[in-house]
Amino acid sequence: MARSRKSAFDDLLVIASELPWQVSLGLAVISLLVLHGLAAAFAAAPTATTVADMGGAVIHQIIHVGALLAQFVVPPGFLIGAAASYLKRSRSIQLLDNTRTAQGPAVASLTWREFESLVAEGFRQRGFKVTEKGGAAPDGGVDLILARGTERFLVQCKQWRAQQVPVTIVRELYGVMAAQHAAGGYVVTSGRFTKDAIEFAEGRNIELIDGKRLPELLRKPESSATTSPNRPASTGGSRTSTPTCPRCQEPMVARVAKRGSSRGSEFWGCSRYPKCTATLAKT
Repeated sequence: MARSRKSAFDDLLVIASELPWQVSLGLAVISLLVLHGLAAAFAAAPTATTVADMGGAVIHQIIHVGALLAQFVVPPGFLIGAAASYLKRSRSIQLLDNTRTAQGPAVASLTWREFESLVAEGFRQRGFKVTEKGGAAPDGGVDLILARGTERFLVQCKQWRAQQVPVTIVRELYGVMAAQHAAGGYVVTSGRFTKDAIEFAEGRNIELIDGKRLPELLRKPESSATTSPNRPASTGGSRTSTPTCPRCQEPMVARVAKRGSSRGSEFWGCSRYPKCTATLAKT
């Protein structure tokens, strides 16, 4: 049996549905205006009196027809993608609200895809820009990419009801973090982590969020300021005391120097970075 191939329109729908719905909607309007204007600008074919003129006239006509047809494909593609993105975001918000009020299913009974959407929405409401990687199989590599300012964080979601998340999963994330030069990472599970996993994450800018700490991520922020968890600074074990920023009085988070003579050493940085660049030495 021949393998079905995706069309360019299918690829457009996938891209548009992964973007924030406001962005896809804006691109639908912009592409319609641009393509319509391009088709109108090339509507009148130039008079061809020589062979060279004929070549130019053919190119002129190709642009006109291409733009004319594209305006019935590209803008609708972005529009459909915007609708899909809006519905997806609405479902994840509703899922998070229901989980907070215990009106929906228990976290342990969610599918792996629902669990990822729930975790993604929890990070969004704490100020992160979230890209959901998805995938055909559950727990396949990095599930979410978080962004705040110039920093990127990687997230693996493990919807394991009975098993403990082993150290191999944390090692896997750490390897991807190094390969992609990520600032930190999270492993989120509704279950628990093994002792080896907790020990490995210690001091490696990986935060482990287990079933007991998950409500902290899903809890509604008390203010517009970003609340914990801000930045991987601890594991699922005990936490160290967190200093307050000397400039803006916001909590600070542990960071690792990426360059310079102090590369690899830890320090405290303001959680409002890059708006606030205050740092403190970590002792």
